[in-house]
Amino acid sequence: MRKLNCLIISLILITCAMSCQNEPQQKSDEKTVYLENYINSNEDIMPAIRAALETCRSEKATALVLPEGHFVVKPDFAYEKYCYVSNNDEGLKRIAFDLEGIENLEIKGNDTHLDFAGFIVPFYVGEADDITVSRISIDYTTPFHSEGEIMAVTEKYVDLRFDTVEFPYQIRNGCLYFDNKPTGYPECNNLLEFDKTRREPAYYANDYWVGGTEMCEQLPDGNVRVFHEGLKGTVGNVFVFGCGHRLVPGFIISDSKNVLIHDVNVYHTGGMAFVAQRSENIELNKVNVTCPPNKNRIVSATADATHFSNCSGYIRLIDCVFENQKDDATNIHGIYAMISEIEKPNQIVVKYVHGQQFGFNFIRPQMNLEIVDNESLITNCSRQVESVEVLNKEYTRVVLTEDLPDDVKVKYVVAQTDAYPDVLLKGCTIRCNRARGILLGSHGKIVIDSNYFHSAGASILFEGDGSYWYEQGGVRDVEICRNVFENGNYGSSGWGSACIAVGTGLWNDRETSRYHRNLKIHDNVFRVFDPRILNLYCVDSVDFQNNTIEMTEDYIYNRQETRRFVYENCDGVRIEE
Repeated sequence: MRKLNCLIISLILITCAMSCQNEPQQKSDEKTVYLENYINSNEDIMPAIRAALETCRSEKATALVLPEGHFVVKPDFAYEKYCYVSNNDEGLKRIAFDLEGIENLEIKGNDTHLDFAGFIVPFYVGEADDITVSRISIDYTTPFHSEGEIMAVTEKYVDLRFDTVEFPYQIRNGCLYFDNKPTGYPECNNLLEFDKTRREPAYYANDYWVGGTEMCEQLPDGNVRVFHEGLKGTVGNVFVFGCGHRLVPGFIISDSKNVLIHDVNVYHTGGMAFVAQRSENIELNKVNVTCPPNKNRIVSATADATHFSNCSGYIRLIDCVFENQKDDATNIHGIYAMISEIEKPNQIVVKYVHGQQFGFNFIRPQMNLEIVDNESLITNCSRQVESVEVLNKEYTRVVLTEDLPDDVKVKYVVAQTDAYPDVLLKGCTIRCNRARGILLGSHGKIVIDSNYFHSAGASILFEGDGSYWYEQGGVRDVEICRNVFENGNYGSSGWGSACIAVGTGLWNDRETSRYHRNLKIHDNVFRVFDPRILNLYCVDSVDFQNNTIEMTEDYIYNRQETRRFVYENCDGVRIEE
């Protein structure tokens, strides 16, 4: 009997052990927090978000699960911090999901739709590690731009009709104010025409910059008459009024690493949808920046869909859709700071010149800097940083381990050279947005593979300059393959000179400067009405092979340039039509 009992106990233990082996193993410290347990009212779930995040912090949770459904998030009880955000506007920002300092957390949506009300940034990922966000949609109860259908056009005025629910307005003292922003946001100084049928920037449309002094009047039929000589448009199309500031990005990723965002829809933001700075290893997978499906808006984000400054490791944009945003699909670059004073042979003061780079502060001790001629973008020398003193958001004192050469001048620029991101853009759709497709400026390996481009300007632009945006570029290894480029450059002439083009700010020494290097372009389809395929300068090594060019009649081409391939001051160009 005793032997039988022992046998039974042994069988039970073996069965339990096998059962445990078949079940997924969980970390002993794993904990999931459910947001629905904190929600008291769907009118504003910000208090619930805050309470749930505090639980995640205190208990080191690894997952925060959001419930299915539509929820409103208001700024009243949001987090608040002063943010310097590259290529957006600095300021004191309200934040919904403040993930500063958090490690190993996944925010899991369940097709969760979040409607944000007013000036509130949905996500801030600061000094965080291993962060994942998935299966959510982001929109705003009222957008940060306005759209008016063109009802009549003359040489002196334009008549517009606004959806007063989506884009409410007031006319005060003869001026048009858009008051659909809770704290007042009347400044909309950019005006761009969109084709209502194609839902894209209008054919050869240019930006208009208005100063807010245009006289307006309310007409008896409900339309608004805007008096502005020289304003051109087509009846039935839409004028989009863009705000002069980028105050409310969707995701701010700063000084963080290992960030994955997948299965996320961003229907609107008052700035860039995603902006990352000084961060490492970022992937966007099945992320859509697009207009909301249940509304008639023609613009999604009011600036770039994605933007990366001084990032490292990898940047992966996979199976994403970037459409109808008011600027590029992505811009990947570093930052140049200008030498404003040479105090000693090894001591300089640098200035962040562009206002949207104030407070960027990328220079660190032991970092290697390149010293660059701001007009030719030729590197003069490299030096290591010994110490850094941040004077304020514009100026930083830098002590170097070695003296500078005597020919280094004030206004030369400096940039970091220690780390650049490898970039993969694969399976993405880029279309119907203002300006260009993608801007590339990383020294790392860049692969642009199996994407679809239909951009109002250049589909791919290689940039960099030391005199306006102060964006460090200079690619070193780029492969562009198996993409479809369809009918690009149908918008403003200022948005690109070819399907693939260089737009670098090189004012001197073009004969010797080779800012971009090693472009391999193969196995692509160019289905175009515009014959301009390449327009390059100051590039070393270009290999264009096994590409198909098909001419269309979908738009009328009336530019003067008819050459397919234009390249000046380039070396090692091989073009096989």
